[in-house]
Amino acid sequence: MVLNLILYLCTLFCLSILSHFVKPCQFLSLRVFQPSIPYYVHRSLSTFSTNLLSTYLRPPPILSYPDSRPYLPKLGWAPANYPVCVGHEIVGTAIRVGKSITHIKPGSRVGVGAQSDSCLKPDCEQCTTSNEHYCQRLNTSTYNSKYATGEKSNGGYATHWRGPGHFVFAIPDALPSVVAAPMLCGGITVYSPLVRNGAGPGKRVGIIGIGGLGHFGILFAKALDCDYIVGISRKNDKRADALAMGAHAYIATDDDKNWNRTHRQSLDLIVCTVSSPNMPLTKYFQLLRVGGTFIQVGAPEDVIPAFSAFSLMSRGVKFGGSMIGSPAEIREMLDLAAAKNVRSWVQERGMGDANGAVVDMDAGKARYRYVLVNEEEKTARL
Repeated sequence: MVLNLILYLCTLFCLSILSHFVKPCQFLSLRVFQPSIPYYVHRSLSTFSTNLLSTYLRPPPILSYPDSRPYLPKLGWAPANYPVCVGHEIVGTAIRVGKSITHIKPGSRVGVGAQSDSCLKPDCEQCTTSNEHYCQRLNTSTYNSKYATGEKSNGGYATHWRGPGHFVFAIPDALPSVVAAPMLCGGITVYSPLVRNGAGPGKRVGIIGIGGLGHFGILFAKALDCDYIVGISRKNDKRADALAMGAHAYIATDDDKNWNRTHRQSLDLIVCTVSSPNMPLTKYFQLLRVGGTFIQVGAPEDVIPAFSAFSLMSRGVKFGGSMIGSPAEIREMLDLAAAKNVRSWVQERGMGDANGAVVDMDAGKARYRYVLVNEEEKTARL
């Protein structure tokens, strides 16, 4: 109890401070409107004030639910560098902009996603080819991570945030902040593998898991004009939602008998947002046509299920993975969302209700992202 209290107080302290960096000319400050709750540890950016945080989250470790919160408190992905100020998918207003930043002006509505820094060196193969999110030298998460200076990255459960301007994005006027925030991690996590694997006219695409990530998969597959989109989930309870999002068909793997045979060799690309170590991978592979591609973006805390190599070899199926997306892809995604009127399915909640949002998120009640909204001129709190 004493340790929990200490961690809680330390984290609250983190919410009220900003980090200081060695090269302020490269950084931007903003005021946060809405931080989005993602389902994994949150991350940092330039100086802005935060009005919202989108939420599909791995709960902050300071929450007082040690027996019932299965995610961050048990540190399923990585150790936490306590005290932790969580929060990524941040949208706010830029209030201070470094001299070398030209794409953002003070007063601009901007956002930050899951990554807030990479090495950006001219000799870095990843950073010079729009693959900053795969930089092998420096990959700073927006929270629970460190910058090259050694400074800890703090997330958006706060009123202000500060970080490198390269990873801050202008939000198009056509996108409300509450809609844009969840796209900055959840949206790009599916948009990037869709685009990189040829989703578009003439393609038949399946999205496994209709949740915080998967619903974006359907929305963006539709925006990319894919010929045929299939939503895949365990139960029938999300069928109507998937079809309303733009899916042409729906497969309920627990309810539909022989679904893998009925829909055999019907898809060119599958993006899997499911993070269960018990998912029926071999049956999923059967849905792919010759030369089809299966991309895993859901990240289980355990290993993925075993499968026979022949399930890939027999039809030349490719199995791969993907993680978030590059800054260039995030800008492209936001522009497409604005042009095609893509709208995240969200539920707004006050920043002070973060604890309740975590409980409801864990209970599977989110449809399909919670967005925490800061009250004007009031300090954000967990």
